[in-house]
Amino acid sequence: MSNPIRRVVITGLGVVCPLGRDLETFWANLIGKKSGISALDCLPENGLKLKYGGQAKCFTGDIENFGPLEKSLQRSIKKNQKVMCREIEMGVAACQMALAHSGLAAPESRNPDRTGIVYGSDYIVTRPEEFSDGVTACLDAQKEFELGRWPTEGRPKVNPLWLLKYLPNMPASHVAIYNDLRGPSNSVTIREASSSSSIAEAVATIRRGAADVMLAGATGSRLEPLKALHFTESTLEKLAGDRSSPGEMSRPFDTGRDGSILGEGAGALVLETLEHALARGAKIWGEVIGGAGSCVGSSHAGKPRDFVRIATKNVVSHLIEKGKAAGLELTAENSHIHACGKSDIAADRSEAQGINDGIAGKKIPVTAAKSYFGNLGAGCAAVEIVASCLALDRKVLFPMLNCDHLDPECPITPSLGSSSAGDAFVSLSYSSQGQASGVLIRSVLSA
Repeated sequence: MSNPIRRVVITGLGVVCPLGRDLETFWANLIGKKSGISALDCLPENGLKLKYGGQAKCFTGDIENFGPLEKSLQRSIKKNQKVMCREIEMGVAACQMALAHSGLAAPESRNPDRTGIVYGSDYIVTRPEEFSDGVTACLDAQKEFELGRWPTEGRPKVNPLWLLKYLPNMPASHVAIYNDLRGPSNSVTIREASSSSSIAEAVATIRRGAADVMLAGATGSRLEPLKALHFTESTLEKLAGDRSSPGEMSRPFDTGRDGSILGEGAGALVLETLEHALARGAKIWGEVIGGAGSCVGSSHAGKPRDFVRIATKNVVSHLIEKGKAAGLELTAENSHIHACGKSDIAADRSEAQGINDGIAGKKIPVTAAKSYFGNLGAGCAAVEIVASCLALDRKVLFPMLNCDHLDPECPITPSLGSSSAGDAFVSLSYSSQGQASGVLIRSVLSA
């Protein structure tokens, strides 16, 4: 007789994003339709065309930004911030806040050998100033760089620990060390698909019996100077044009959209078995029914193809099947879809058509929090999943901003006013490289 599948629930939420770093502020801004897109002050004033974006101005890096921490933990994190770039700091903060929110922050509240982490991130770019002193030391009288001087005069000027500030596995490493998490640990780096993939891996880790509690999510930023320069100069992804009201620039699925918005943020979930959560009397924010992923190339047999539509359909179809296996049939009345919604003209059409294909034309309401803060990179879906979990709890779905005139080639049902969030949701995300991922989460209707 086979063992029953271990049910995995969400008991903690943490977020750092342009809409805030505490759940109540975050939710108030969503339901109040307040955009987090504003004038940027985190980039060099000269040399970049970018004026507006989804900057997490609520996060300054002060130790108070990491949530309620015991004094010794405060000291540990503060000491090690010298080997954390901003993306890693945001990820650590989101995880610490999720642990505190779950009631598992105290070491004695959890079994360290049965608690682990799977956390995602973008590829993290080293800031040029890490090497500026070394480069300066190798300049000749004409200010030309002399490579031959680098080994003896330049390299010694570089902080020997600089690489630790930018390794994508460091968010998970820091959190595991600070909190003595001795269980399974992993890191995922597949751009926007990182968050859902991390959550799916964490759920699988619990279900196979390797852990009782896992942290999961991702951190990301597209506002690091070299990344921002790349996006402003690259033709791979078109950015939105400036508007008199920056909050109107991100317009998923709207006929007037003209490109995406760069942003930054991090999100984290505490996942644990249903039995473990019930035994300690934890509040449950949702149950993860399952995750799904798909990777589709942009061409096949020498012919181009709509990889976003195909990958999105694959993910939605797999999640619907997982829902049916768990006794959940998604309908317009009992669920919503949290789309990736990048505000890109072609990609939005492809995603909308993939959603429609996957749900077989059902009029399930669709929202997209990127309309509030733009593309946060790897951290997007984690933040968006926190938003939808809050919507399930509040029993109301926040509207998608700026979708004033739905593109007729986007066959979805956008959430434009305050409506029911239902009892379940599908979260979707995809990268420009063809990777897509998603999770299906529902309210815990029965124990």
